[in-house]
Amino acid sequence: MEYNTDIFSKFDKQWALLTAGKENDFNMMTISWGNMGTLWEKPVMTVYVRTSRYTHEFMDREDYFTVSFFPEDLRDKLALLGSRSGRDIDKINGSGLSAVKCDNGVTFKEAEVTFLCKKLFKQRLDPDNMPKDVADTFYSKDAPHDMYIGEVVKIIY
Repeated sequence: MEYNTDIFSKFDKQWALLTAGKENDFNMMTISWGNMGTLWEKPVMTVYVRTSRYTHEFMDREDYFTVSFFPEDLRDKLALLGSRSGRDIDKINGSGLSAVKCDNGVTFKEAEVTFLCKKLFKQRLDPDNMPKDVADTFYSKDAPHDMYIGEVVKIIY
């Protein structure tokens, strides 16, 4: 498996769509925090999901998740998926994206690249273990994030 990119701007500048669930029962959300690297001699992807998000329920329930990146001209669709909850709207119809089953997950026809990840680890980020300014900025008025680390088992172009 090989993938070449500018890892320091991939999530921050391009955003990504995190999806968890099965073909007929899934939820997705736009994310701009994430990591790619190596852990336990495996290629891994790390994502962060607030405990209040609907996608969190799917991440806890499922063994696999996908992280998909899209062309810049679809940024408005990603903005919708990051600002509305799947509890309240049908995100797939609202976005106009085309969901596609991929092994143990879901990707999208419009994605430039999707990483299929097998969940290896989950841990709550504890604001008490952060610098005070970081905890105050990101956690004083909102739910904490859980960190999920998944082994990248397939890259779909």
